[in-house]
Amino acid sequence: MAPCPTPAEHRDPDGRLRRVVVLGASGFIGRQVSAAVRAAGGEPLLVARRPLAGATARCLPLDLIGDGPDALSRLLDTERPSAVVNAAGAVWSREPETMRQANHTLVETVLAALAGATWRPRLVHLGSVFEYAPPPPGTALDERAPTRPTTPYGQSKLQGTRAVLAASAQGRADAVVLRLSNVIGAGTSPSSLLGQVAAQLRAAEAGREAVVRVSPLRASRDFVDVRDTADAVLAALTRPVGGQVINIGRGEAVPVRSMVERLIAAGGRPARIVEGAGAGVRTGTGLDWMQVATGTARRLLGWSARHSLDSSAQELWRAATARPAPVTGPPAAQH
Repeated sequence: MAPCPTPAEHRDPDGRLRRVVVLGASGFIGRQVSAAVRAAGGEPLLVARRPLAGATARCLPLDLIGDGPDALSRLLDTERPSAVVNAAGAVWSREPETMRQANHTLVETVLAALAGATWRPRLVHLGSVFEYAPPPPGTALDERAPTRPTTPYGQSKLQGTRAVLAASAQGRADAVVLRLSNVIGAGTSPSSLLGQVAAQLRAAEAGREAVVRVSPLRASRDFVDVRDTADAVLAALTRPVGGQVINIGRGEAVPVRSMVERLIAAGGRPARIVEGAGAGVRTGTGLDWMQVATGTARRLLGWSARHSLDSSAQELWRAATARPAPVTGPPAAQH
């Protein structure tokens, strides 16, 4: 087995990033990570189950679970990337078995591929703060917080994280886990709360007040811009942080209602919010209060969030209005 490259080997002599394989490149975060790698002078290789229309980088169609680890091992040995970013996985409102497959089985496949390849890139795995136990309101989650998730999503993400950390501890992978808070910005999923709010605003008749129907907005969450998230990934590609878990967030709990109001302001059209139990299916996340302690990210990655939440809302709206108008429905969840 070839030795893992040292962090300095993840860059060319002139300091630029080299080739980076992005798993889940068709997703919200994967697209932004790919763009950030390219902007930093690196070469992103986009891996997704289907070819990506309009991709500006090389796309390699690959079904990570269906094709098994050997296909990814061959890709790593052929392309010899400096790093792999695992941005693949399933999100809320999926069947528990789907989340288990996408958030745990897929991770085991990636780790088996890394172990089977002769080339050893750094792995940056994207976890979730929903892996933690629900904290008391006012408590900032740091990396020492207990991991007792209360949802199938959090449980499946924690299984993936544990697999990555075990592989790192056993020397089977040079890996780091970034536990992400609520990521927002351009490309936010249309099925998310803010994605559905954007859809309702777009569907309103011109010149008339929009009615935004949502389930009760009681939660406060730590929101982080997808551009800041991509910057954290870039830092983790090259810093000596193997075997670590690092929380990524803004470090503040923001009422979900205020984010809805920011998005309405970004849309620039009159709107009123109607909250009600029947306005949407509320998915119990177990984390109605979320604030992330960011000291580890600052210390190990030299990273902190730079983009304002107003900017995040404006980017979300800009991207939403660039897409064809969807058929609207009530928000599926607060997340």
